[in-house]
Amino acid sequence: MKVLKFGARWCLGCTIMRPRWKEIEDENSWLNTEYYDYDKDKTQIKKYNINNELPVFVFLNKSNEEIERVTGTLSKEQITKLITKHKNK
Repeated sequence: MKVLKFGARWCLGCTIMRPRWKEIEDENSWLNTEYYDYDKDKTQIKKYNINNELPVFVFLNKSNEEIERVTGTLSKEQITKLITKHKNK
């Protein structure tokens, strides 16, 4: 499983989510995440149909197929539940 994180410097929700993700990533060293900036990474933004409603988190399975997408500010507990749900996919 991989998580693609889409955000921007001007996005308040993204600023809130950054330390939450950092903590989760530190606690789960096996977790594969990639961050893409809305204003800089246009290829990935277009590929995943990301609009300016940020942040967006796209969960991919081992075949890099999208299995879930969530938008907005989530608690650490909500993120952890999603990771647990999709861990072995």
